[in-house]
Amino acid sequence: MSTTIYFDEYGDSSVLEAREEELPPLNAGEVRVSQRAISVNPADWKIVAGYARDFLPLPLPAVPGNESAGVVTEVAPDVTGFAVGDEVIRTGIGGSYRAEATFPATELVPKPADVDFEQAAGLPVAAGSAYAGLEMLELEPGQTLLVHGAAGGVGIAVTQIALHLGLRVIGTASPRNHEFLRSLGATPVAYGPGLVDEVTALGGVDGVFDTHGGADCVAATLALLSDLTRATTVAEDQHSAEAGIAPVGAPMDSVARIVAAVAELAARGVLRFPVQERIPLAEAARAFELSRAGHVRGKLILVP
Repeated sequence: MSTTIYFDEYGDSSVLEAREEELPPLNAGEVRVSQRAISVNPADWKIVAGYARDFLPLPLPAVPGNESAGVVTEVAPDVTGFAVGDEVIRTGIGGSYRAEATFPATELVPKPADVDFEQAAGLPVAAGSAYAGLEMLELEPGQTLLVHGAAGGVGIAVTQIALHLGLRVIGTASPRNHEFLRSLGATPVAYGPGLVDEVTALGGVDGVFDTHGGADCVAATLALLSDLTRATTVAEDQHSAEAGIAPVGAPMDSVARIVAAVAELAARGVLRFPVQERIPLAEAARAFELSRAGHVRGKLILVP
């Protein structure tokens, strides 16, 4: 039996329900994983709320969660490249909110021994998006990147990878997170009136990575950057779409490459997320409420 979080209808955190389910036999191409850590992302509650149902319809009941890390406990006979006892990172669409999970082998990437399970679980979405977005921007060492929402999960990853690539980083965040951003090596600026003037006084920017979204962030991007091919967002909305700011994207055949790349950066100490709270898997609804309220520094981790 395995604890699993289901939702039978779209809605807020109240639609989540913890159930005990029997583990089905493996099908061809599948691997069973004993989960050690499951990362919570804003995308999780947005999918459960139904915001993505038009382009990402899910057969209900469904299980949330797009990333996790654990240990292989069983492998289908036709699967090569994984064995019982291997430590792995999973990235996919839904299905991670399980204590024991069955995944297609194609959704798994080996976890480096030097990266713990909590850090590994947060890599595919946050760090993967950061890596893919920075590849899109094609900035050169010495250039300046503005990161909207630099203290969130994706923002922290963007900041750390960008600094590793030799970029100068200016990060927007609430004042309580400014010292944290300085500790990473970024220059913090506050949201709100005066942001554009403050960033201009710091010398302006060569690119913008928006992890926050909204009208104010888009307006600041337009005021600071004339070449919008050097802007991208992981918080796509009507404002960014109308402005012509491209969302972060990567071809499906690049996902494994990107996850492996950020795992290697984590193993080298380039990437590390603060974990704001560790929450039992059965309390996933509370994790949703924390994520939905915003102001999470780093990651929320569900522990099976």
